[in-house]
Amino acid sequence: MNRQLRPPISLPFFYGWVVVALSFLTTLMAAGIRSAPSVLIHPLEMEFGWNRAEIAFAVSVNLFLFGVGAPIGGWLLDRFGARRVMLGSLSVLVIGAGATAMMQHYWQLVLLWGVVVGLGAGGVGSVLSATVAHQWFVARRGLTLGILNSASSTGQLIFLPLLMVLIVTSGWRAGSLFLAASAFCLIPFVASWMRNAPADVGLTPYGSGEASPLSHGGPTPSDASMIVPLSKVFKSPTFWLLAGSFFICGGTTSGLIGTHLIPHSIDYGIPAVSAAAIVGVMGSLNFVGTVLSGWLVDRIDARRLLSLVYALRGVSLFILPFATDFWGLFLFAVIYGLDWFATVPPTIALTADTFGRRSVATIYGWVFLSHQIGAALAASGSGAIRVWLGDYQFAFLAGGLMAMVAAMLALRIRPQPRAVPLGPVPSEAASA
Repeated sequence: MNRQLRPPISLPFFYGWVVVALSFLTTLMAAGIRSAPSVLIHPLEMEFGWNRAEIAFAVSVNLFLFGVGAPIGGWLLDRFGARRVMLGSLSVLVIGAGATAMMQHYWQLVLLWGVVVGLGAGGVGSVLSATVAHQWFVARRGLTLGILNSASSTGQLIFLPLLMVLIVTSGWRAGSLFLAASAFCLIPFVASWMRNAPADVGLTPYGSGEASPLSHGGPTPSDASMIVPLSKVFKSPTFWLLAGSFFICGGTTSGLIGTHLIPHSIDYGIPAVSAAAIVGVMGSLNFVGTVLSGWLVDRIDARRLLSLVYALRGVSLFILPFATDFWGLFLFAVIYGLDWFATVPPTIALTADTFGRRSVATIYGWVFLSHQIGAALAASGSGAIRVWLGDYQFAFLAGGLMAMVAAMLALRIRPQPRAVPLGPVPSEAASA
């Protein structure tokens, strides 16, 4: 026990930043592997003859189970800590990506990329970011959320163009093995250096002597000794407004753009590597937008920020049907990239304000499930529209309209922490 009360390595700065770095890399890796089917669509069509709708269905299974993994991952994070969950998720991702290299049949695509990779990535997405930020930080919490939630787009920024080059030069199986090897190499660092909470290394949360920076709608519940029962959460209007807006967020990001932008670009004659580079532009701009969003969450009303991000996304999606060459798509990528994951910090902040730090991982996991249900429906629906109409134009316009609806929902959020009855922490959770 005593050996756990000091950091595993001596550093001149707060050890929580090492935890943030490991969490960032794990989320980055998971995002790179989970989003890989978007660059595999054309190679799989060419080799196996599967149509766009069939492959999009496998992607929708991935997205849905990624969402199902969020509340499960949230429960596991609250009960067993981030270190074990990260190690388990990375191991599952290694198996899923590595076994794909031997894939020969359509059901194997659904099983490996849909089920295995979807569930493996679910434990180390935004729920991990919420847990780490609220366990290790009081001051700089919004900024930490921004950094961690930029990891998903950074993973796509790094892995999608690189994976596309590997596919073009060596085939898609080599790309799958590369992803598996990359995830495997991260496991020893997580096992050696990751810690669940500041108390594990004899520290207190960063800025714990200061007032919490995440307060956007009223007083926050007592985080130290209270949790919110799910029966009460599901009766809260704030929960359903957050879940509803995040449902649209998933549909207009992972489901629509994350799955279909590269195939849409290739449909217009843009080379595959250039199409992947467009996603890279989005990822680089999203790093700026998401970190900025986290920084702003510490300073302004999260509801207004969330509404602004959705409105900006709606504008970019209204532009996309008219962007049919590289430079038009580049303009879209710049605008869309700034708001790609920028919804996550204010959504987590509003969840924490309403339900408290002790419950944020589990409850945000349920909110994130709604995100992935929207993503799964949009992935399948957009693929069906492409097969039916021959292009994605109607899907993009519908996505823009949905984003504007989400902007209005965000403005209706009224966090009222004291209105949600709280219950004591179960003894086993309190001692965990």
